[in-house]
Amino acid sequence: MSASSLSQEHTKLILDGTKIAWHQDRIKAWERGERIAPVTIDMALTRACNYGCHYCYAMMQENERHPITKEVMMDFLDDCAELGVKAISFVSDGESTISPAFVDSVVRGSELGISMAVGSNAYVLNEHKLRQVLPHLTYLRVNITAGERRRYAEIMGVPEKFFDQVRQNILDMVRLKKEMGLSVTIGLQMVLMPQYEDQILPLARLGQELRPDYLVIKHCSDNEDGFLGVDYDGYQKLYSKLREAEALSDEGYQVVVKWSKIEAKGTRSYQRCYGPPFLIQLSGSGLVAPCGMLFNEKYKKFHVGNITRERFKDIVRGDRYWEVMNYLASPDFNAQKMCGSLCLQHKVNEHLDGYMKGERGLEAPPGPLPAHLNFV
Repeated sequence: MSASSLSQEHTKLILDGTKIAWHQDRIKAWERGERIAPVTIDMALTRACNYGCHYCYAMMQENERHPITKEVMMDFLDDCAELGVKAISFVSDGESTISPAFVDSVVRGSELGISMAVGSNAYVLNEHKLRQVLPHLTYLRVNITAGERRRYAEIMGVPEKFFDQVRQNILDMVRLKKEMGLSVTIGLQMVLMPQYEDQILPLARLGQELRPDYLVIKHCSDNEDGFLGVDYDGYQKLYSKLREAEALSDEGYQVVVKWSKIEAKGTRSYQRCYGPPFLIQLSGSGLVAPCGMLFNEKYKKFHVGNITRERFKDIVRGDRYWEVMNYLASPDFNAQKMCGSLCLQHKVNEHLDGYMKGERGLEAPPGPLPAHLNFV
């Protein structure tokens, strides 16, 4: 099913939260001890990248590299469809758009009924590629952390001319969405560190000009050793400027700040990690691990397989996979002490932790279904 057939009942974008509550069947099966398939998979098609962003978490995720070929991906997507995976986002620890398997993977996943999405620096997403993939995507999110040419080059580690190309590619994707009558959501994302304060408003204004559906401004994750040196207390002095950016929203363009994570200052309210069985991450090396924070070779005890060497359906149904998942959800694991800050599974973990403690029910919120429902 293509993105253009998205039901009109799916309206509200949830950009600061989780949609796990709308997947009660999977939660109940997990509670019964069944070996469930993930609802959402976040993965990359390669570890390689054509950028050198200063805030890049992938620098801390190095592991043994194996090429993810088109053949590997076709088998993987078939397995996902068989298992009941509902959505796949090409984000994770590499720039998937530069993989030779990129276009075929997006199209094949969509044809199998899997919701497909992409997060990209968008440098190589020219009109030719966009025409091929846009009809098959639920959303396309451009990682862009500056609204000015010089600062873009400094922060994202590329020549200034890259900014001009990306700007044109965003204009093209917005135009093609309209021309082709697609419901794909076009978004921009700023990974904010306090020292990028000067780019908050220029980027919000650039979004006003380019007309994507939204700009989301989010925190920057760090590992447990503070490798990137994120000053989480430093976000507080940016609050007034962030609210000023939100005020630039208009009909058709939304500026959203991920307040819940920015205000958390890198802390967690929970100790057990329940999220990975529902939202798992794969490295661009083919590695299957509970989350991106555990990709590095030093966390090998958490690694459960590699799709370049074995079928994904066999990994998910295997004992090793569930030994690791059950350990993370056990009293022997403490996410407050053993994890980096604000992981991808953070909001899912908050919700499931509250549910398991009896502090919240299982019922989905009333009203229309949210957009991008399968991306929890």
